[in-house]
Amino acid sequence: MAPVQNGQDRFLREMRELGVDVSRETLDRLGALVDTLVRWQKAINLVGRTTLEGVWTRHVLDSAQLTPLIPADAKSLADLGSGGGFPGLVLAALRPDIDTTLIEADARKAAFLGEAGRRMGLKKPPRIVISRIEEAPAAKADVVTARALAPLAQLLVWADRHRADTAICLFHKGKGWQSELTEATKDWDITCQPLSSKTDSDAVILRIGSYTATGVRDRQPEGRRRQDHDGD
Repeated sequence: MAPVQNGQDRFLREMRELGVDVSRETLDRLGALVDTLVRWQKAINLVGRTTLEGVWTRHVLDSAQLTPLIPADAKSLADLGSGGGFPGLVLAALRPDIDTTLIEADARKAAFLGEAGRRMGLKKPPRIVISRIEEAPAAKADVVTARALAPLAQLLVWADRHRADTAICLFHKGKGWQSELTEATKDWDITCQPLSSKTDSDAVILRIGSYTATGVRDRQPEGRRRQDHDGD
C-alpha cells in the first residue's frame, strides 16, 4: 500500500501547487475510483497494467491537472472515449458543479464507469452514453476532453460534434504533439495553447479554443473560384 499512499501524497502536493484545494470528501471519492479500477482491472483492461502501482500520478494527477484550465462558469463537460474514467470521472469529482457526459463505445467499460460513479457518490452522477463518438447525441458541452484516444486531427472531428459554440477542448498529448498539430492544421484553423504536463516532461495539454474547417475556398466550384480570383 505504501506506493499507492506515496502517490496520493504527491497528488495532493501537486494539486496545491496548481492552486486546487482537494477536500477530504473529494479525496475519498477519488480513492473510491482507484479502488474500483483496481478490482475491475483484473477482468477487463482499463489502463496499462504496469501503471497501476503509480495510478495516483499516472492517471489521477494526469487527469486532475486539467481542473484549473476549466472555466469557472463552465456548466457541462463531455469526455470522449472515457474508458477507465480518466479524465472524466476525476473531473466530475473535482468540479461537482458541472454536468458530465462520458461517451464510451465499449459496454464493459461503460459498466465500469457506472459502477465507479456510484461508488464515488458523486453529487451529480455522470451521464454515460454507450455509443461510438461520431454517433452519440451531440453533447453541446462547454468543455470537451480526451486522453490517449486518437490523433489530434481525428479528435477535432469528433469534438466538433459535441462542443458548444464557445467551448474549449482539453486534450492530453505525448511527445509527438507538434507533428500532430502540424497535421491537424491542414484541415482546421486552430486557436491552440500547449501547456506543460505535470506528469510527463515530454507531454502537453493542448487547450484549444475556437476552430473551424480550412479550405472552404478551395472546395468551391471551379467557376466560383475563378470569379473570386478575377475580382481580387
